[in-house]
Amino acid sequence: MSAIFLREIRAYFKAPLGYVFVGATCLFAGLYFYAYNLFGGAASLDSLFSALFSVELFLIPILTMRLLSEERRQKTDQLLLTSPVSGMGIILGKYLAAMAVFALAAGVTLLDAAVLDAFARVNWKLTLGSYAGLVLFGAALVAICLFLSSLTESQLIAAVSGFSVSLLVILLDTLAPILDNAVLKALCGYLNFASRYAPFTYGVFALENVIFFLSIAGLFLYLTTARMERRRWS
Repeated sequence: MSAIFLREIRAYFKAPLGYVFVGATCLFAGLYFYAYNLFGGAASLDSLFSALFSVELFLIPILTMRLLSEERRQKTDQLLLTSPVSGMGIILGKYLAAMAVFALAAGVTLLDAAVLDAFARVNWKLTLGSYAGLVLFGAALVAICLFLSSLTESQLIAAVSGFSVSLLVILLDTLAPILDNAVLKALCGYLNFASRYAPFTYGVFALENVIFFLSIAGLFLYLTTARMERRRWS
């Protein structure tokens, strides 16, 4: 697994993709930090973390689009499938590499907090809790997009599929209040990423929301591994 992890980390930063993802996250975080905190005079970073939710919904599919689809397109997946590494080891190696890049990019928020701390007292417990919430949200969405990448040979289709999931996440936030069907309303409310993420930005570290994001990540990692193992033995 460690070999797969290091291979993917090198791939991210040998090509522009890793730099583009980190740079885009830093750009948007910097813009929101300036608008809300430096120009707006706010001493809390909750608005910054709330804004980054929408930003990462559309950046994460770009981060993950090549992970498995490119392997299939170049036929290098056959080497992986015949290697002594288990399917779970392959998937975890790729997943953890994507999460490492994501966590690195999200870490710019901690630098923003350090800058803000020079001018106002920053609640570091709240800031670190919000960062943890952002990483947990990213863990769930990265796992979903990794699964989508395993379904196609096209990076473009993998990215568009990821954008579609991101759009669905946004729609769940707007559809739930207007649905008449109680079951659908409850389902939309339960699966609503926005409502699960928002408490972290308010300083509420609810265990149920932590379990929700980790469960989503675990489910889609399992599905991706099952698909990989099915291809190994087909």
